[in-house]
Amino acid sequence: MAYEDLFKYIGDFGRYQKRIYFLLCLTAIPCGFHKLANVFLMAKPDHRCQLPFESINANYSLPNETWYMSYPVDEFNHEKYSGCERLDANFTDEYFASNSPVNKSITCVSYILDDSKYKSSTVIEWNMICGRKAMRATADALFMLGVLLGSIVFGQMSDKYGRKPVFFASLVLQVIFGVIAGIAPDYITFVLARLVVGATTSGVFLVSYVLAMEMVGQSYRLFAGVAVMMFFSLGFILTAGFAYIFRDWREFQIAITLPGLVFMCYYWFIPESSRWLLSKNRKDEAIKVIEAVAKENKAIIPKEVLDSIDDEIKPKQIVKEPDVKEPSLLDLFRYPNLRRKTLLIFLDWFVNSATYYGLSWNTSNLGGNDYVNFIISGAVEFPAYTFLLLTLNRWGRRNILCGCMLVAGTMLLTTILIPKEHDTAIMVLAMLGKMAITSSYGTVYVFTTEQFPTPVRNVGLGASSMMARFGGILAPYINVLADLWKPFPLVIFGVLAFISGLLSLYLPETLNKKLPETIEEGERFGKKTAHQDEENADNLEELKKLNQTSNTIPETPELINGHAKLDN
Repeated sequence: MAYEDLFKYIGDFGRYQKRIYFLLCLTAIPCGFHKLANVFLMAKPDHRCQLPFESINANYSLPNETWYMSYPVDEFNHEKYSGCERLDANFTDEYFASNSPVNKSITCVSYILDDSKYKSSTVIEWNMICGRKAMRATADALFMLGVLLGSIVFGQMSDKYGRKPVFFASLVLQVIFGVIAGIAPDYITFVLARLVVGATTSGVFLVSYVLAMEMVGQSYRLFAGVAVMMFFSLGFILTAGFAYIFRDWREFQIAITLPGLVFMCYYWFIPESSRWLLSKNRKDEAIKVIEAVAKENKAIIPKEVLDSIDDEIKPKQIVKEPDVKEPSLLDLFRYPNLRRKTLLIFLDWFVNSATYYGLSWNTSNLGGNDYVNFIISGAVEFPAYTFLLLTLNRWGRRNILCGCMLVAGTMLLTTILIPKEHDTAIMVLAMLGKMAITSSYGTVYVFTTEQFPTPVRNVGLGASSMMARFGGILAPYINVLADLWKPFPLVIFGVLAFISGLLSLYLPETLNKKLPETIEEGERFGKKTAHQDEENADNLEELKKLNQTSNTIPETPELINGHAKLDN
């Protein structure tokens, strides 16, 4: 008897599953804290050169005539004075009385920072401004590199050692290195600690998501997969609350880390995945978990049903024939139709991740109140995910993916037409773009799973995940361009989203379609006729051999979905 058949007895989403699912969803909240915290940890305050006659503790504010006589106009924003240079003048009473500023400028040696908005930040403490501003982008990029490494390391460990021990190991590391980041004495220590924290967000979120999805029946998996993202969005919003209360960056970092201690008590409430136990031939332990589910759900499972549970989800031994190759990622690039679809999917993941994180981290460059902007950026994700729940199984994956990316691109590009003094209009357009890209990012998970053929589905999703992480790594460097021209990041993200949305029209629709089970079917999927496929296939005989191999490889959709959702 297959494991999926058990849901006929215990229910797809009974009381037990709801309780465990809710508890596991809560762990997405601190992951949201850590992934978005750099907006406030590395907040860039207004700054100006320290003048020769000032002490380092001087007030940022100056009389208008002093600004005029002390600083050149910013070369990129002629309505502001430069924050990185001062006039090379002899600042005497006679000079200020002359009302005739010198024309020569020199680079700042030290700075006076405006602490009215942020009591402190890493940018203030380590002077990551002007010529050192790339250090901010690098810190964000290295955090996302940690997320990438964590998805690889903790994903493999959870498959080998179990979901539960890896979840708690990740949680412990997250708390330890989160605190280390909060007490870091220098930039290098801070960045390395945050890199480890980034890796642990993958471990915590990946394992909790997989555990949740492995106990939910097929009819509730779309809801369960989307609803967990709303908890991440809740963490997104609450990050602004923590930042507003804890204005010192060290206190803020520790404040968002300590809630992780609460989840340590999960050790006594969260069971190991029965699916994983079965895959490791630990049937007795798996049956105990299943019986606990049935008891709380007030369901009865006949003994003969439990005894007949087979281990079909356990990887089966593949008998390799001399001339038969095992399918690999390279097969996605060996055949023209698969290659085209794979490249388009990789582009979608790269653009969605870059745009999502780029917009999330760019809220302080949109004008207005930084905290309000950030809360709005998180709040728009709720209608975005609700839209997916209502439409994804009705309108089709491709229509939603392409439509949302085109809307996102249009909204972001329209900001060029808005005069820069209209901050509210720019903010509205940017947030509409954020809402649309959130919907498309949620769609690409499902769409990708259904595009790749079964033998290479996991490896295809893993490669897509890597492309998403590269997009996240690039995003902070694009945001730095706002110092040159405020709409620059929005324009770049808008162009990427619009082009990717148009190109995605070349992907075949998968709603209510039979998913490709072999490499050969994957090559044919989305083509007009089988005759065209045979004419274009580079090596039909090789495809048939791959077909023989792929028939021995089981599909594990619950793991596929779990690994994909790691990339939130």
